[in-house]
Amino acid sequence: MIDTYIAIDLETTGLSAKMDKIIEIGAVKFVDGREEAVFSSYVNPGVRLPERIVELTGITDEDVREAPGIEEILDDLERFLGEEVLVGHNLLFDYSFLKRAFSYRKRKFEKNGIDTLRIARACLKQCEHKGLGDLCAFYDIPLQAHRAVGDARAAGQLYRKLSEEFGEVSKECFAPRELICQVKKDSPATIPQKGLLYKLHEQYGITPEYDVERLTKSEAGRHIDRILSAHRAVRG
Repeated sequence: MIDTYIAIDLETTGLSAKMDKIIEIGAVKFVDGREEAVFSSYVNPGVRLPERIVELTGITDEDVREAPGIEEILDDLERFLGEEVLVGHNLLFDYSFLKRAFSYRKRKFEKNGIDTLRIARACLKQCEHKGLGDLCAFYDIPLQAHRAVGDARAAGQLYRKLSEEFGEVSKECFAPRELICQVKKDSPATIPQKGLLYKLHEQYGITPEYDVERLTKSEAGRHIDRILSAHRAVRG
């Protein structure tokens, strides 16, 4: 068992690191089982939040509208994380979003981590369901579900419980591993792409549910294709 680690969780607009956006980051540093520091921030995703995400998390467009964009948060987050091992439940999901956010801005982000879901699958055969909520109920850990700091704090406490029970008999499960996530490189939308989108919005009276200035090159291309296809179909 490691004595110092940072439990982390993200809330996002969906399940795809390529297509979806981070809307909240929560990270909790634990030292010798005690909570030492917390990092928490809403993130402006540059798009309207899907209704299902609002219902699931309670996070609204108003909550994130004045929040910093992810590019404004990365420096502070990187300083907070330092060289510590990350802990999370289904950790690669959260890591993939962060990896993409750093990579998009041509910055390295390499971490070692421990996944409590992987540990639970190996050590808690008797538990049919191994979601974070299920395991928190099993160990009587308080949980503010589907909020980043609440889920991060719970994952950190869950790691402690699991390590106390199984750390000596399943040492391999508790060893930090290099987190590996392949991210296809992307770049910001080009000036011609942004200009064309603004022109299409004006031409067709479109009020976009995204911020043109925050789009990647591939996202801008998809929006342009979607608009042109829709209006070709109408003309046809």
